[in-house]
Amino acid sequence: MTKDISFKEIQEMALAVRNHYDELQVADGYKKWQSSERMAGFVTDVGDLSKLVMIKNKLRRGPENIDELLAHELSDCLWSVVVLADEFDIDLEKAFTKTIKDLHKRIEKDKKEGIKQ
Repeated sequence: MTKDISFKEIQEMALAVRNHYDELQVADGYKKWQSSERMAGFVTDVGDLSKLVMIKNKLRRGPENIDELLAHELSDCLWSVVVLADEFDIDLEKAFTKTIKDLHKRIEKDKKEGIKQ
């Protein structure tokens, strides 16, 4: 059984991996990635995720271990979002909570008013 971890622990793990990647880049003679390079990597991961969703929905052929690959790619995407938020000094947990609350309010308002065309 796995132990539940907090969002803060997820952030700490993601940032530790980022720091390891930075060390690897320098060790290999490359510069550390900045937010623009990380964003490009994220877009690549989103593209990979899109292909996996198509495979899962039987719209294209793919590997048998699709659930494992989906879990991996979703985690890669989450990693990118957490790291980008840190690099832009955004409190992601606070922003996410506010956004979700705002979405609920908007949806409830729209439901009361009816669907607008």
